[in-house]
Amino acid sequence: MQFFKTFTLGAAASMALGQAADAETRLSLSDVLPEGNFMVENAKEFASAVEEATEGEVVISVSAAGSLGFKGPDQLSAVRDGLVDMADINISQQVGINPMFGAEGVPFLVSSMEELKEYHEFLRPEFEKLAEQNNQKILYMVPSPAQYVYLNVEVDDIEDFRGIPVRGADKNTVDVISSIGMEGVAMPWGELLPALASGRVEGVATSATSGVDGKFWEFLDYIYPTNHTWGSNAVTINLDTWNSLSEEDRGAIEKVAAELEPDFWEVSRQGDVDSIETMKENGMTLEPLSDELKAQIAERAEDVQAEFLERVPDAKPIVEAYREKKASD
Repeated sequence: MQFFKTFTLGAAASMALGQAADAETRLSLSDVLPEGNFMVENAKEFASAVEEATEGEVVISVSAAGSLGFKGPDQLSAVRDGLVDMADINISQQVGINPMFGAEGVPFLVSSMEELKEYHEFLRPEFEKLAEQNNQKILYMVPSPAQYVYLNVEVDDIEDFRGIPVRGADKNTVDVISSIGMEGVAMPWGELLPALASGRVEGVATSATSGVDGKFWEFLDYIYPTNHTWGSNAVTINLDTWNSLSEEDRGAIEKVAAELEPDFWEVSRQGDVDSIETMKENGMTLEPLSDELKAQIAERAEDVQAEFLERVPDAKPIVEAYREKKASD
């Protein structure tokens, strides 16, 4: 009898442990950015908050530095096809899937994070539709900080840019820097540092936080604040995975995302300031552009802006609605 009682209690305990294990849903989140990047830190904070909000029922594992084998342009399709549950996606790198993903980076359309928030009022619903068409849901979006061009040479005149091979992460950036006279090279982050080391590229157009991630001071000397485009990352989840979660867990995750997103925007803003200081401390020089040079760059980029809106006509009403609101403010 004692044996039977002990066996029964042991079996019951094993069943309970099995049920607890079944109740826990483990999700993988792919990130191509390196450990320490603020986007990766945001994703980890989000994962921790989700685990707490769902009382341990949903556990998200964040894999940084492309360790799951995906490059930046692969992220959207990887989530779409269920190769990974979630990803932190650079939206503008997905233009090969749909050119509308480049609408955030229309050159010189948005000049600050405040303006970007206004633009998102019109643009984000479109991004959410595109995500759904690709079998995923956007949980939160965070912009990269202001954009810069990093070079080895000092620039006083627009002709000084001519012929310098400069890496851009997406087509809009490559088109803008090419319009200025540089030789734009589209390249994923994972290929950039070897290209800088070999001289394949002699400059980079990106944010200050990426400048610190790449230790640009080992390759480049000057930082030029061009603020030519804006772009965001979106953390998304595969819709099949999302729909497999309980309604309670989905609600908890959406609440966490909504609460943390404004904080993540502030992290991005502060990351810009801190990263510039770090690069200066390591010997790089911040060189503000003259008003004349900024005007020349913007003028040359007008053709890029017009070409984008002609090539992606679905973006035109969104841009016009934003411009109208901006003019009425």
